[in-house]
Amino acid sequence: MQKEIIISTKAHNELIDITKEIEKIVSESKVKRGLCNVFVTHATAAILINENYDPNVREDIINALNKMIPEHDNYKHDQIDNNAASHIKAAIIGPSETIPIKDNKLYLGTWQSIAFCEFDGPRSNRKIIITITNQKI
Repeated sequence: MQKEIIISTKAHNELIDITKEIEKIVSESKVKRGLCNVFVTHATAAILINENYDPNVREDIINALNKMIPEHDNYKHDQIDNNAASHIKAAIIGPSETIPIKDNKLYLGTWQSIAFCEFDGPRSNRKIIITITNQKI
């Protein structure tokens, strides 16, 4: 089964919790045991699993990435479209995560959630592909 989510972002760098949307798709799939892959189709965005309880964690992640990868640091790609730092951040975090499904639910840890990472926003029409595979028992 494969579904698509389209989201819009409001900030240049932003982490958006998309766990509820993914959980709904998994529930509708009726898959009892399998895998859920979440993949973003953009080179300046990423998918991340991390804590969902304290929203400061998302802000800390963005701040740490901005310190490690400053905007406009004489990157060669900035001569083309001025977003090299966004590409580097997305490459480090990665375009996808795969989560086990157990009893028709995402098998995440207590504090884990799935976040869409925007590194070149604000943008509209950011596409996320969710692919669910069923494990035959």
